[in-house]
Amino acid sequence: MNPAAIQHFDVLIIGSGLAGQSLALRLADSRRVALVTKKTLADSASAWAQGGIAAVLDPADSIEAHVNDTFTAGAGLCDPDATRFVVEHGREAIEWLIARGVPFTADNTPLGFHLTREGGHGQRRIIHAADATGTAVQQTLTEQVRNHPNITILERHIAVDLITAAKLGLPRNRCLGAYVLDIDRDRVLTLGASHTALATGGAGKVYLYTTNPDTATGDGVAMAWRAGCRVANMEFIQFHPTCLYHPHAKSFLISEALRGEGGLLRLPDGTRFMPEHDSRAELAPRDIVARAIDFEMKRQGLDCVFLDMTHKSPDFLKEHFPTILARCLELGIDITREPIPVVPAAHYSCGGVVTDLAARTDLTGLYAIGETTFTGLHGANRLASNSLLECVVFSASAAKDILAAPVEPLPHLPHWDESRVRDADEEIVISHNWAELRRFMWDYVGIVRTNKRLERALHRIRLLEKEIDEYYANYRVGNDLIELRNLVLTAHLIVRSALRRHESRGLHFSSDYPETLPRALETVLHPRQA
Repeated sequence: MNPAAIQHFDVLIIGSGLAGQSLALRLADSRRVALVTKKTLADSASAWAQGGIAAVLDPADSIEAHVNDTFTAGAGLCDPDATRFVVEHGREAIEWLIARGVPFTADNTPLGFHLTREGGHGQRRIIHAADATGTAVQQTLTEQVRNHPNITILERHIAVDLITAAKLGLPRNRCLGAYVLDIDRDRVLTLGASHTALATGGAGKVYLYTTNPDTATGDGVAMAWRAGCRVANMEFIQFHPTCLYHPHAKSFLISEALRGEGGLLRLPDGTRFMPEHDSRAELAPRDIVARAIDFEMKRQGLDCVFLDMTHKSPDFLKEHFPTILARCLELGIDITREPIPVVPAAHYSCGGVVTDLAARTDLTGLYAIGETTFTGLHGANRLASNSLLECVVFSASAAKDILAAPVEPLPHLPHWDESRVRDADEEIVISHNWAELRRFMWDYVGIVRTNKRLERALHRIRLLEKEIDEYYANYRVGNDLIELRNLVLTAHLIVRSALRRHESRGLHFSSDYPETLPRALETVLHPRQA
């Protein structure tokens, strides 16, 4: 066995989006950091974010206003301490990004930066870089990560599972690192670390239609669960109301900011429908808008609805939404002259691995940041543009906690054992199970749910889990098998959480329980009670 297959670092970060890269840069001046990413540093949901980052920057705005807007969107389930913690650290997070050189869109106001407004926000508080904020942030940080001598970048590597003291039969359980597959060389590395952070993003690929990149396969949630960590509020999957509907436009998001800047949702005959569903019309929170679109599509048998920006000048659209304008033009849609065909799509997971305000999980030495977590900020529905803010704020608090802790010596870590497995001979099993999972999750665990649909989904998941566990035990691991194993487990947790909620709240709408209970309670699952 090649000795290079075992490597030790001070901190192992799994995931290279805004959460992972922010944490790496905050630690690297005094710690040896490994950053693991399934594709390249540029491939993450963070890079796809269009709208911007919410923060209280305008003197006319206030911490209380941002907190209250977050509470309202969260439908009674936002944790007050976590919400206030994130909002109060918002300006500091933006100033850190500005100091790093992120080119936010400037204007002539005293602030010096243009602020836009999105659904659910009572004020203009979204700082952005035109309509490609995620790309601007990611490109800025990626260059600095690549050039930092203390950061070892492992691209095209996927984590197989966490290494814990308990799994090795050692006392005082803690996280000791992870087994990681080098995809190109087809070998599993043992990466030991005093501290490990999960920054793996969401699980949108569990659904047939999603705005997420292909890497969003629930890896962090699944690995943390297998390591003994609690997860919470997994039933709250945010479906973005407006994904571009076009056969050649895979996962292309039409930003919330278009509705914030006056975009109108229309039926094919040109009729507006949002005023009939909510007094806030197009500026209602995402869950309400997504359900309204879903209702109208099912009621009239539509393939899509339309987002109309034709009342805005071409110059305005070119200035504020150049990316969307250009992409639509590539597909033959001139948004200055015709409305944009849109459909809802799975967009964001509001639940995840339970963490505290220092981003610590239930397992000593293991941290989690970003969409893979449940911090309590998002409640039953995430307020637009709070997600990137959460990444930056909690990367700072995690870094502070890690830097305050000693770098603990690691015990002997064993190599990955594949002595009892063989090469896979039927890859079609993986692709078939993947397709089946995503289809029935879309049909049974989508925007509107029923107990009967959820129970059908759970039955199918259990059958798939049995097949996948057998496959995992007998064949060498590969990227697709690892992702499918994580997706099926994440789907199981989503369905179990949905079955436990006997009400409709935020992103979870059940036809069997259409009312909202007077008391809001979190759905917390524990591996020991599985």
